[in-house]
Parts: sequence; structure tokens; C-alpha cells
Amino acid sequence: MADNRLKLVIERNIPFIAGVADVYADVEYLAADAITREAVADADAIVVRTRTRCGRDLLEGSRVRMVVTATIGTDHIDMEYCRTKGIEVRNAPGCNAPAVAQYVLASVATLMNRPIEQHTIGIVGVGHVGKIVERWARALDMRVLLCDPPRAREEGPVAFTDLDTIAREADIITFHTPLTTDGEDATFHMADKAFFGKLRRAPIVINAARGGVADTDALTEAIRAGIAGHAVVDCWENEPDISTELLELASVATPHIAGYSLQGKVRASQMALDALSDFFGLPGMKADAPEECRSTAVAKTVTVQALEQSYLPMDDTQTLRNNPKDFEALRNNYDYRQEPQTGKID
Repeated sequence: MADNRLKLVIERNIPFIAGVADVYADVEYLAADAITREAVADADAIVVRTRTRCGRDLLEGSRVRMVVTATIGTDHIDMEYCRTKGIEVRNAPGCNAPAVAQYVLASVATLMNRPIEQHTIGIVGVGHVGKIVERWARALDMRVLLCDPPRAREEGPVAFTDLDTIAREADIITFHTPLTTDGEDATFHMADKAFFGKLRRAPIVINAARGGVADTDALTEAIRAGIAGHAVVDCWENEPDISTELLELASVATPHIAGYSLQGKVRASQMALDALSDFFGLPGMKADAPEECRSTAVAKTVTVQALEQSYLPMDDTQTLRNNPKDFEALRNNYDYRQEPQTGKID
């Protein structure tokens, strides 16, 4: 490799990206567990997913100038360390939001015991994902409650409610927050024993946000007590060593694949390539995506039929129950699904 040529280390399970940047850089495609301090020592940039912890242990002494994560979240990245070292960090905000909304409402459609318009859904965290869940839920004539304290402070409280109200009034409670451990809006274990004790309608409780948002022991106890009518769990504490007890009790249990649509993966890979192009002054690069998923427009509205046809959560649930020790392999080898396509926005 020429000493003056850009070097990239890219996690090999990121789809639609292999070979694209090779004309401009020397690229190594590595498994997540092979992205080590030694592997990145002479890299100018790394492109990762959530399984790669990016902080001092990985980056100290390297020449890495940029960390790109092909995910919406950055809690696997030590942002303060990167800031102090002058390392640019880019993520892919909103890339998988439609897929997560699809997962949430398809799971609801699978589990509901009466017409969907008779349900009240409480959305906790109304960012990229929560906004699409809200829009689609309203299009389905559901009653919608929104809880997002930072937005309520910034925009005014009229459109929002608090977590206690959602606990009392919602038939479905779905979490779409980042994972934070300090400050007035800390989300770690926000769904804890005290929260579950306030539930009044035996709701469907959905965690497709981050594993630590829900206390595993408290959720398990709530299901056993009938306080939570159903649990839908895609994000788990201690992945990939997940709770087998919660796995058996959850009505829908999947290996962190809620955002795994073809279109979502195209968006994420394209955002990663755009970040590299922008930072290093490279020509525009296009994700190597199949023709059928090059359009990444988002459905304005959905129907229950479209949701049921687009995703069957019980198939993934049975697969994980049969193979809990294969959590990581099931995630890495997932057959990406198509997002619902009704009512597209131009």
C-alpha cells in the first residue's frame, strides 16, 4: 500500500458498500471482532456498526481521523474522547426509521385483540423513528400520545404528555429514545419496576430502541404478573447474551433487526459513503444496491394489510427461540425485508 494513499477499515457486514471506495483508498473489510487497535493503527477512517466500541482502547495511538457508524446511534462511540482527539464522528440519523416503524406496527397488528383504530398508542421519544410511528398510527386512526421532554421544553407542552399518563392510558407503549445515563432526561432503565407498577391497561410494551431502556428483570416480572399484556423485544440488555427467560415470555422476540430493511441498509451505507466523500474530498460514491431498493422514499401512510404483508414478526421470533445462542449470526445474516410501499412521498 502506498504510504500517501487513504486507508479505510470497514466492517464487512455493512451491506452495499464493499468495493465502492476501493478506487479511492486501500480498504480492509473486517469482521467486527477483528477491528482491533492493531488493525486500525494506520487507518485514516473506520466505518463500523454498533458492535465496535470506538474509544481510547481502540483508537489511542492510531492515525484515525474519522469514525463513521452506519447506524443511527452513537452510544458505542466515546464522543468525548473523539472530540478531544479531533476525530470526526458521523452517524446515519433516521436511516432505519421507516423499518423500525414497520416492525412496531406489524407487531401490534399481530398481537392486537380488536380493530387497530380502537387502540391508544403511547410513543416515548418522538425523533426520527417516533415521528414515523406517529404519522402512520394517526393514518390508522389510532389515538396517539407523545412523550418527549426535550421536545416539549423546546416546542411547548401542548402536543406532549408525560410518562405517567402514557402508563395509565396507553394500550401500546413503544420506546424510541437514545440510551443515556445522566441528566434530567436519562433513559437508562426508564422502563423500570416503578414504571411498570403504573400500568393500568395491560399494554403491549415494545423496546426497539436500546436494550438498557428497559430493565430486564422488571419487564420479566411485569409480564409474569400480567401487568404487561405483551412484550415486543428487539433490543436487549447484554446482547448477544440475552435473557432466555425474557426470550420465552416475550410475545415477539427478535435479534435486534427491527431496522433491517433493504431500504434502511441502503440509506445507512449511502450516508456512510457521503460522510467519507465529504470529509476527505472524494467524488460522490453510490451504494451498490439492487435496483428494487434504490428508491428510499418513505410511505406517507400504511394500512394494516400492508403491514401484515410486509413483515411477519412471529417467524423471526420462532427462529430466535430455537437458536438463542446464534443471536449474532441471526443478526449478521438477516434476510433484509422490504418496507411497506403504500402512499409514498416523492
